[in-house]
Amino acid sequence: MSVDLRYAAREVDDQLDIFLYRHMISGMARARTTADAFNAISEPHRRQILTLLKERDRVVSDIADAMGMNQPAVSKHLRVLREVGLVYVHPEGKQRRYGLDARGLEPVHGWTGGFEEYWSESLERLNTYVKKRQREEER
Repeated sequence: MSVDLRYAAREVDDQLDIFLYRHMISGMARARTTADAFNAISEPHRRQILTLLKERDRVVSDIADAMGMNQPAVSKHLRVLREVGLVYVHPEGKQRRYGLDARGLEPVHGWTGGFEEYWSESLERLNTYVKKRQREEER
């Protein structure tokens, strides 16, 4: 009996690899993280950096300490965010201070704003249901 390894689970580095279509996906092109704001904020650490910068401008060491990361890793994330226009940088002595440039989030806001009507309607239906249940319980 022969087994076609393209369709069978494989052992990779002592771990079971059950992603059967890896051979198809591995060659696909990926968008650069600096292509646009959507790609840049797809990484959780970058979103966390933006949240920190929303509070105030910060130097890299402050961001690294707040996130529990090393400075080179934070600097790489800041470079991506700067290249897509989500943060600005200004020198302050020997350090660079980074701040949030929320204008870069306009495309994201515009896209998510299209779902506002959906959520408003859903929450309104939930509110109506809860009020109905409360009236029934009062009887």
